[in-house]
Amino acid sequence: MKSQIQIGEMALEVVRKNIKNVHLSVHPPLGRVTISAPIHMELDTIRVFAVAKVGWIRQQQALMKSQDRETLREIINRESHYVWGERYLMKVIESDVAASISLNHKHIVVRVRPAWHEDKKHELLDSWYRLQLAEALPGILRKWEKKIGVQVSGFFVRRMKTKWGSCNPHARTIRLNTDLAKKPRECLEYVVVHELVHLLEPSHNDRFIQLMDHYMPKWQSHRQLLNSLPVRHESWAY
Repeated sequence: MKSQIQIGEMALEVVRKNIKNVHLSVHPPLGRVTISAPIHMELDTIRVFAVAKVGWIRQQQALMKSQDRETLREIINRESHYVWGERYLMKVIESDVAASISLNHKHIVVRVRPAWHEDKKHELLDSWYRLQLAEALPGILRKWEKKIGVQVSGFFVRRMKTKWGSCNPHARTIRLNTDLAKKPRECLEYVVVHELVHLLEPSHNDRFIQLMDHYMPKWQSHRQLLNSLPVRHESWAY
């Protein structure tokens, strides 16, 4: 069941769910605000909660709007691309061989068929980034599952327009954004820990912060690094 409350010029979408606590979210890229609340909680009670969070909401919205955006990529020679935080210059080779992508010193070499359009090249590059992340994740998951004392039933890697990751505590699955393969590895580890901790605490409350401080004392600096780096043209913050 959805409803809406207005605080000044700010509209907040309220979604009632079968939960115990109120959860506030600010969604990129423009800072849309949603509140998940227990089914029987009065709208006036939710409004009081939201008013107390207005300062934090505006802070998050300002961060999202100020985050740098990547220029649109065309998949052409000497275009800059990033892999695990390192910059590579693209080298596009057209030939009648199987399409592939490889790293050669400071170049990302893309081999494509001569007739391929830009969309096809983008699909190839996105698939390659997805593979890099899928190959890196199992080892990182094993490391942090052991430290935190949790275990996921599965993980998914996909392109996500507005999130770095998400967690389904009931199914015990996590989803990670393929673009994390472009960022320094400590950013990936931060997102993995963030989602694994949600298996212990689904909301971003004080207990969640205490758990993050316990298992990854430098998590806030990793988050700051992730949110300071340029993101896709359509994107966000975490």
